[in-house]
Amino acid sequence: MGDHMENIDGYLMKYTNLVTGWQYRFFVLNNEAGLLEYFVNEQSRPQKPRGTLPLAGAVISPSDEDSHTFTVNAISGEQYKLRATDAKERQHWVSRLQICTQHHTEAMGKSNPPPKSRSYSMASQGSASSPLSQRRPSQLQNQNAASFFSMTQLHKGSSLYSSKRSLLPDHLLDAREMMTQAQGQHRDLIQTIEGLPPAVGPLSPLDQDLLMLKATSMATMNCLNDCLHILQLQQVARQRSSLGGPTIEWLEPKLPDILKNGGPLDSFSTEGGPLEGSLLELSATEPCSFSGEEIDGEDEVEDAFTEKEEELGAVEEERSVILHLLSQLKLGMDLTRVVLPTFILEKRSLLEMYADFMSHPDLFVAITDGQGPEERMVCFVEYYLTSFHEGRKGAIAKKPYNPIIGESFHCSWRVPRSGEPAKDAPSPPSPPQGSPTTEGEDGSYQLRFVAEQVSHHPPVSGFYAECPERRMCVNTHVWTKSKFMGMSIGVSMIGEGCLYLLEHDEEYTFTLPCAYARSILTVPWVELGGKVTVNCTKSGYSAVITFQTKPFYGGKLHKVTAEVKHNATSAVVCRVQGEWNGVLEFSYQNGDTRMVDVTKLPVTKKRVRPNDKQGPTESRRLWQHVTGSLRQKDIEKATEYKRILEERQRTEERHRTETETPWRTRYFESEGEGWMYHKPLWKTPTLKT
Repeated sequence: MGDHMENIDGYLMKYTNLVTGWQYRFFVLNNEAGLLEYFVNEQSRPQKPRGTLPLAGAVISPSDEDSHTFTVNAISGEQYKLRATDAKERQHWVSRLQICTQHHTEAMGKSNPPPKSRSYSMASQGSASSPLSQRRPSQLQNQNAASFFSMTQLHKGSSLYSSKRSLLPDHLLDAREMMTQAQGQHRDLIQTIEGLPPAVGPLSPLDQDLLMLKATSMATMNCLNDCLHILQLQQVARQRSSLGGPTIEWLEPKLPDILKNGGPLDSFSTEGGPLEGSLLELSATEPCSFSGEEIDGEDEVEDAFTEKEEELGAVEEERSVILHLLSQLKLGMDLTRVVLPTFILEKRSLLEMYADFMSHPDLFVAITDGQGPEERMVCFVEYYLTSFHEGRKGAIAKKPYNPIIGESFHCSWRVPRSGEPAKDAPSPPSPPQGSPTTEGEDGSYQLRFVAEQVSHHPPVSGFYAECPERRMCVNTHVWTKSKFMGMSIGVSMIGEGCLYLLEHDEEYTFTLPCAYARSILTVPWVELGGKVTVNCTKSGYSAVITFQTKPFYGGKLHKVTAEVKHNATSAVVCRVQGEWNGVLEFSYQNGDTRMVDVTKLPVTKKRVRPNDKQGPTESRRLWQHVTGSLRQKDIEKATEYKRILEERQRTEERHRTETETPWRTRYFESEGEGWMYHKPLWKTPTLKT
């Protein structure tokens, strides 16, 4: 055992589950035994370890979440998610663990070699005499790509091991051997690049092509490690199955016999009683029909719904389901029609999630108070950047319910007045006769919101909000398109919104960023990415907002930048930088700066009518039984309720196709390539200027 295989120990943070979270534990790398052990603290080291992980055949993966986190995935399927104090300490642990893993994996292979084993040895590129430093980056990339291609030619011979107790089958041993050598070449590549003189010769460590090569190499290794870990987990499950152990299965929920035999829906019981409410209403044979009645805002009460994701660790517990799902997906596959497991649902509809864009209604209504077009554009950018945090502040990324076509969600907010109007200011117009009041009992402004699922394929939602007293409204249509991206899921929000400031006769058109669910095999988390634009044709001001995804090497999470400029002169009047879920810094042309901490902004609770006051196709009433079952952690019952709703939608869709009956929306009308609310504020007679 070489000098480089020293035993190391120290404190690391270990992720247990979403209840316990991260905890400091004392870790010991036992190189001789090939074990990673941990204790509650250093004083308890003489006692038996709290946990032990064999490193032979393990996968050591730096995380893309940040520069401190890494995972150790054993061939048994057990995983440690660890966090060092900084990037340097992480690199120290990762390199020592990889060296120990390589040594014991090779030892395992020598003690139990497969027949007709193949050699995958490759020349190291890390020596001082290596021709690497004399080649151009394009040559380096070609050589690196060729090496990776040669390493991925897996041995295709049949597995002939006789011992069922071995948890490392021969074909994965071959893959493990190739991965070990690939990791060694990756380290050599990085060390050689970083060892180049700073400014001597044609290349330097900061050469853009070399930086790209380092990032590509790291991304490739992370992806290969994740893929091999999935294969190992599946192989372990098959071996345990053959030995009578637990198996990884993908099963549909066990349905009650009465449903399997085609019994009536109203016979399905919950808590010993028949179903009531929306599911009974949805079991009617006639399709849903809509009338044009208005929603009575007087029935709305302040929302007491403060859902917290309590089934923490569910992703770990249900990993077998996720693994099976991933095994059936292909890169780039459209997930629109893929039925995802119920346990990852967020207990609310996507339509309700869109209402989170209005969680800071005071910032929204303040846009129209801007003293000039420049200030109003900056106010809109501030509102836009602060509108994403409230909907994505949970510790774990979960998916809202896919809205049923015709589903709607209604709510409102009461916004305190910022001050009395000026003496010579015109009196605000009265609300349209017969419409809900736009002023609260305490004299506050009222901001109303309505969302509707206007299309099923493709899935398009429309949502609209207005404050008549401030003579402003916003109309948006969004088509959500999900794609499988390996260890992530990407969601494109295709569509456009438009803010109307009737007092100033201004329209602000804007787009929406993409969302990504990362680390879907461990603890999923969300980041936003992409470039969005805001434009006001009348004022001549525009803004470009860039949500930056974390790069492979270094970088911060959730970073966002923005520029507001005057189109005629191309002068940048305001710059913004920071995190969309943290602190934002606004820098103005005159040198002034202003900080906005999104986490400290007051959140105004929306007002929603109780379920019994809602119509049968309103979100909370429609999904109430799914939500109730998820809260009770009854996944089978929640899955069945969800299946009933979705089957109802499919049945009605088939009926409309057969009878050539077009779907009729209730609140939104098709207009060009988009959807517009049927009674926008500017069509209200008393509000026309």
